[in-house]
Amino acid sequence: MPPKKKMAILWSRKSSAEQTRNLKQENDMAYNTLTIEEALALLRKKELSAVDLTRSVLDRISSVDGTISAFISVSAEKALKQAEQADRAYADATAGPLAGIPLAVKDVICTTGFRTTCGSKILENFSPPYNAAVIERLEGAGAILVGKLNMDEFAMGSSTEHSAFMTTRNPWNRNRIPGGSSGGSAAAVAADMCLGALGSDTGGSIRQPASHCGVVGMKPTYGRVSRFGLVAFASSLDQIGPITKTVADNAILLNAIAGYDRRDSTSVPREVPDYRNTLKNDLKGIRVGIPKEYNSIDGTDPEVKTAVETAIETIVDLGADPVEVSLPHSDYVVAVYYIIAPCEASSNLARYDGVKYGYRVENAGNLLDMYHRTRSSGFGQEVQRRIIIGTYALSAGYYDAYYGKASQVRTLIMEDFKRAFESCDALLAPVAPTPAFRIGEKTDDPLTMYLSDIFTLSANLAGIPGASVPCGFSSEGLPIGLQILGKHFDEGQLLNIAYQFEQATSWHTRTPDV
Repeated sequence: MPPKKKMAILWSRKSSAEQTRNLKQENDMAYNTLTIEEALALLRKKELSAVDLTRSVLDRISSVDGTISAFISVSAEKALKQAEQADRAYADATAGPLAGIPLAVKDVICTTGFRTTCGSKILENFSPPYNAAVIERLEGAGAILVGKLNMDEFAMGSSTEHSAFMTTRNPWNRNRIPGGSSGGSAAAVAADMCLGALGSDTGGSIRQPASHCGVVGMKPTYGRVSRFGLVAFASSLDQIGPITKTVADNAILLNAIAGYDRRDSTSVPREVPDYRNTLKNDLKGIRVGIPKEYNSIDGTDPEVKTAVETAIETIVDLGADPVEVSLPHSDYVVAVYYIIAPCEASSNLARYDGVKYGYRVENAGNLLDMYHRTRSSGFGQEVQRRIIIGTYALSAGYYDAYYGKASQVRTLIMEDFKRAFESCDALLAPVAPTPAFRIGEKTDDPLTMYLSDIFTLSANLAGIPGASVPCGFSSEGLPIGLQILGKHFDEGQLLNIAYQFEQATSWHTRTPDV
């Protein structure tokens, strides 16, 4: 079948049955607007081929990414070959659970056949000799990898302005940031350039861009998803997770990537439930905690407060019981994170010295000169800033005062969440204090930029799961997200709350006019 023409109208995602009828009747409908759930249903019934679906996605990337800049690399030839294999698998009744689904991944996840740049000049031409565990799982399930997505360099940033290659733009307003560091992932999903994507979350880097781009993002519990093949930024904080158009799609992707991996020493050997089956329960009797400290955080936009409060009211109307809880060490979260994360980054990024792999300057005078010039020209300003902070905090005479003290306060933050979850099943909060800000607005003020993660950092410090689901729009038409935080390994509970809220509202049906 020839590739379909580009989509001429915006297509609501609300009615699957209506969409299926339209697919059969409208020749100009683009398959790239499907959700994963819808596409799988059509593929299994052989009403859609994986090749046509993949061509539609590749066509969309070709026509739209010039204005969004979400992709660092695209592999059309490889993707179409994988699509042909998926069609044969459907014909032979051997198709995996994600067979034929075109996905993209953040360029911090190792992939054979694709460069893995981490958004950095220092790894601009690095081609990994192995796949990350999550890529093995996706390809084992039959998924199709169409490309690698832009990001803040080494995942250090909240706006995807710190990539060495380009600035990604928000599909809802191209003058606004998409969030970060997984901004390319969120923007690609929102703009229908893939059916789903993977990001990484070190301090909110999945949830915050998901909120800013009006899609669904999940940071799983630390240890739920293997970090093998994830290029490390801060090893005790990093976690891979899915970004999708709907909550059901998020559950489908999480099913595929979650599970124990002996190659990752932080991976937890714990049974993984079928997350699709967790989306069936009502919210009666579910206790949702409202952290009182979050109500007094300076700089929270009134429209964000209103949208989140309305979302909480909706969840209560669905049967949940609201409970006020306290997280007394919330004032220290930003300071603790911006000591621990740079310290771990300083250690992890020491390997990029121009000797082992990656970029190396030419005509260095001696070994030390080569080290200095390679790292000075290979790393961007934000990465250098964090390496310097981390190296200072770890240096002799300062370790106990900074990293040691931050680690102690981190334990107190973890205890705060443990006590809070004694009286509730999940916490509800904003994802970000404001909607997406303008490109360039905060690049000269890193402290203000760091504060944009104030609501998301604590989940990484505590190792708990967190999700973002669309809950409203600002007066300027910018998406706003609701954050749901849960107990360790309780992703199913978060997804169910998000799903019941999603089904009771229409925010997820809106799409940007790209």
